[in-house]
Amino acid sequence: MATLTDNNEPPSSNTQPNKRRRKKSIVWEHFTIETVGAGCTRAYCKQCKKSFAYISGSKLAGTSHLKRHIALGICPVSRRRNQEKNQLVPYTHDSKTDGSASATDPPRKRYRGTPGSMGIFFDQDRCNHEIAKMIILHEYPLHIVEHTGFIDFARTLQPQFNMVSFNTVQDDCVGVYLREKQGLLNILGGIPGRVGLTLDLWTSDQSLGYVFLTGHFIDGDWKLHRRILNVIKVPSPDDEVAFNHAVAACLTDWSLESKLFTLTLDQSFANETVRENLRGLLSIKNHLILNGQLLIGNCYARVLSRIAQDALGSMRENIRKVRESVKYVKTSEAHEEKFIELKQQLQVPSTKTLFVDDQTKWNTTYHMLVAASELKEVFSCLDTSDPDYKEAPSMDEWKQVEILCKHLKFLYDAAHILTAATYPTANTFFHEVWKIQLELMNAAFSEDPFISNLIKPLQEKFDKYWK
Repeated sequence: MATLTDNNEPPSSNTQPNKRRRKKSIVWEHFTIETVGAGCTRAYCKQCKKSFAYISGSKLAGTSHLKRHIALGICPVSRRRNQEKNQLVPYTHDSKTDGSASATDPPRKRYRGTPGSMGIFFDQDRCNHEIAKMIILHEYPLHIVEHTGFIDFARTLQPQFNMVSFNTVQDDCVGVYLREKQGLLNILGGIPGRVGLTLDLWTSDQSLGYVFLTGHFIDGDWKLHRRILNVIKVPSPDDEVAFNHAVAACLTDWSLESKLFTLTLDQSFANETVRENLRGLLSIKNHLILNGQLLIGNCYARVLSRIAQDALGSMRENIRKVRESVKYVKTSEAHEEKFIELKQQLQVPSTKTLFVDDQTKWNTTYHMLVAASELKEVFSCLDTSDPDYKEAPSMDEWKQVEILCKHLKFLYDAAHILTAATYPTANTFFHEVWKIQLELMNAAFSEDPFISNLIKPLQEKFDKYWK
């Protein structure tokens, strides 16, 4: 006949009655232990009375299967009771924060928890909000809530959760935006200074224009903020007054009519009529600083980018050969192994890693050229040992690439200092601009005709920006 033992004590043993330690796993708050025969002990669920193997002879079954019975809601009685209480069983308080433990905790560290620590309240509205945040943060399509795989996954995690509809999640995303917008309005209303706006024009495949308006400001704690304020569709980007509406709508939407400091434009707004129309619009409601001299400006980072791209364009053939050389090495495992072997034989000290550039980003081309030029001896050796390698630059071409990299470096350093930082850099702006001016001026008057011919057009562009 089966005998019931204390649910917090181990089953009796004739061989070692005093060596078993007290059970500490919280699983024993849901199970009892019964001895059903000689050397055979089973665990019984207090809720559904189902039995599970525990001890058979000298073999101990452990408690993992008992934990799963409770934590995963397998027990029908426990699951029904939790549903009636609108509770979620599988999620527990973190034992690192409140010292409690649960049936899902790793068995390495066990802490006795309270009976009420097995679940937290399920909140449908909170889940809806988190789905909206997930879609916004990771740019998932709104239709993800209609994807069968995602619906099945969510139901597996929580059977009580009702997947939201497309219209509901769309409204939730708009609600998140409106709450965030109100928070930003409160911040803008309390800043002691003014706001700088930058305008970027993006064009879609349908020839529609989209104006991105970004606000830059410093808060009361002297922290630099950069926030996208508006994205406005412009049906006719070529219209000289098309951008007036976008800027006016942004200023009104964010109550910036009297707080605007500067408006910085990219090369898409090179039309002087567009600039004058914007200047006239903005000067009406803004108290102009320095008579509006700083109201409309060019983006310094894009000026540096255009100068660097012009420099790269002047050596298009040399750069093509370097790029094809790098591709030759990086697109074949055998070629790369041979290249590494030659580098070791030549004892080239460079630690640079070869990579193929993104031709739309001049800084990646600069890094590619620097890495490749430091390994030019290896490429030259590869040229003599591999008949399939046919795009090797000559030593004169490598020398020209090195000169180009030298003059691109100060452009890259200035752009990195002034655009990569997350703190105010206005105090360093003039020093960096002046260093570039000196470098360009000295190089333009170089006795080396290659250097002077390379730099003079760049100096003219930079002087135009500065004036």
